[in-house]
Amino acid sequence: MKPFTTLLAGAMLFLADPAAAQYALNLRDVDVRALASDVAKTTGLTLVVDGRVNQKVSVTTRASLSRSEYFEVFLSTLRANGLVAIPIRGGYRIQPVEGAASQPTRIGSRNASRNQVVTEIFRLRNIEAAQAVETLRPLVSPQGSVTANRNANSLIVVDFADNIARVRQLVGSIDRQSQTNQIVYLRNAGAREIATSLSALAGQNSGVAVSAVDSSNALAFSGEPGAVSRLVAIARDLDTRASGNADIRVYFLEHADAEQLLPVLQQLLGQPVTQGTSAPSFIRSQEGEGTGAGPATPPPAPVQTTGNGDQNNGIARRGPAVVARYPGTNAIVIAANADVQRQLGEVIRQLDTRREQVLVEAIIVEIGDLAAKRLGVQFLLAGQNAPFLATNYSNAVPNILTVGGAIANYQLGRTTTTNTDGTVTTTTDRPLGDGITDAAVQSVLQATGGFAGGLIDIGKNAVFGAILNAVKSDTQSNILSTPSIMTLDNQEAKLLVGQEVPVTTGERLSTNFDNAFRTVQRQNVGIQLDVKPQVNSSGSIKLFLRQEVSSIAGPVATGSADLIINKREFKTVLTVDDGEILAIGGLLDENERRTIEKIPLLGDLPLLGNLFRSKSRSKAKTNLMVFIRPTIIRSAADARRITAQRYGTIRNDQLRVRPLEEPSIDTLVRDYLGTVPPVGVEDRPGDVRYGPAPPPPPLAPVRG
Repeated sequence: MKPFTTLLAGAMLFLADPAAAQYALNLRDVDVRALASDVAKTTGLTLVVDGRVNQKVSVTTRASLSRSEYFEVFLSTLRANGLVAIPIRGGYRIQPVEGAASQPTRIGSRNASRNQVVTEIFRLRNIEAAQAVETLRPLVSPQGSVTANRNANSLIVVDFADNIARVRQLVGSIDRQSQTNQIVYLRNAGAREIATSLSALAGQNSGVAVSAVDSSNALAFSGEPGAVSRLVAIARDLDTRASGNADIRVYFLEHADAEQLLPVLQQLLGQPVTQGTSAPSFIRSQEGEGTGAGPATPPPAPVQTTGNGDQNNGIARRGPAVVARYPGTNAIVIAANADVQRQLGEVIRQLDTRREQVLVEAIIVEIGDLAAKRLGVQFLLAGQNAPFLATNYSNAVPNILTVGGAIANYQLGRTTTTNTDGTVTTTTDRPLGDGITDAAVQSVLQATGGFAGGLIDIGKNAVFGAILNAVKSDTQSNILSTPSIMTLDNQEAKLLVGQEVPVTTGERLSTNFDNAFRTVQRQNVGIQLDVKPQVNSSGSIKLFLRQEVSSIAGPVATGSADLIINKREFKTVLTVDDGEILAIGGLLDENERRTIEKIPLLGDLPLLGNLFRSKSRSKAKTNLMVFIRPTIIRSAADARRITAQRYGTIRNDQLRVRPLEEPSIDTLVRDYLGTVPPVGVEDRPGDVRYGPAPPPPPLAPVRG
């Protein structure tokens, strides 16, 4: 037997025989630090005592303890006095229990002492971690902690090992599958229709989710077993009641066109397709499908086809099936058995969706620069006893021969008569007719620039005339057009801003005007935009585009009824991303022309040669470019935003002209349409761009 060792006043430690390894404790008001020192000697562990530890403890054992039991009594004594042993490398650190949960502790509590602070991770499978925290928090000691890891759906609990064991049992009890999943395959009714009815019947707080599986015509239930069983029974009962031989249903379409949808359903049933067009009469007249003078011819009645239970174009039928449409309400009427009703109803549901709209904007820019110079001298020598000599050039205006012919026509027809009373009478006749005089007048009126001339009588009934013509012109043009149009996805749209010009296509004349006629075809001249957009699943837009810009250049010749029409046309198919600007085509044209007309030999003389030649020079440069920008309108909010933007452009233009008055377009919308103007989120009355808010309208006088 080892002798007793005195620790402090009244504290005694009894060590049994080392071979038996039995220990006994009998301590009263002993400092924890002294107890920790003796425990370190007995167990061989390193114990570090925190400076905040200064408690007095008392512990008494009646039976002998093993070394492990001795250390367990030590840990229990620490826990009873608000202390805890935190594992460190090679030993433990003795510290107050407050803040122990934030210190590194042992992971797992299976082999840990019940009085040690450990960390346990619980992975949940059926319940959410956030909900489990609210349930487990009262079981954790005030010094412990419980945290939810939402990403991994797990719990992290730090507490004494014996509390961790209780938490483990409770987690095992609550983390169980309390919901059941069940699938019901329908034979007669449509899955989506039954799912909608059952969801409305169960309500939002029933704890049961009902989903329709269209591919297999099945219902998927998930929720509490009792509620799921009740809804499953209702679904099977509804499916049984829908097993009648025939059924007539009316499908009111919201977005699709019944006339376009009818041939699709008829093809699925193998029926003869009803021919017709869904376009309005005014569109059919433009496309050559009708005159537009009256309503469209109603389509023939659909043909009834009796099935024999075989597969027909993918639709299994048992009995007669008839599909028709009612134009008055844009509805489809189907008379068929439940199986066919379900399949056709699913086709209608997928096709009757809201289609996106596309706003197509084009920018047409044409910049032109035309410069011209002309300098020439014409002269004429003629007389009764003089030789005829003249110079005439095609690029000189006015024409000296035309002017000289008109003067000669006037002089040759002039007659002087002496009367009996001695007076002189002068009469003028035009032996060559009035046509040459009219031509001379037109030649002079068409002259531009500066020109001078004269006629000199050189004697012996001879005259000499000359015309000097000089002109320089410089013309610049900048034409900008921005046509835009909005249309449905995969729907053709047309825009025309211009005139209808009559063009002669045939003519028959006769000397006595017998059966004379002229055929005229009117041709559109102006800005035309024809577009058909197709929105792809990736967000890009495929455009079938035709852009035309035309104008009237003038008649083919003077006095002619035939016209020359300038035409610039682009016809292409392209792919553009939503909201992007793309150059679809252009033309850069530069044309320079120089013309010299002269008299041989004489026109080559230095200085004097300028009197015997005419020079002209013209240079034309044209730059034409067309840009396109499509924008997808996916919602009503997008449509309102685009409308408010365009409306604001017109409104701002009117405000710039009259900043102190209410824009007339606002007055028209409010008074005539009876609604409020479309204003965007950033556009508010009283804005700097809009100017001061308009005054309220005056009140009408009240008459008694």
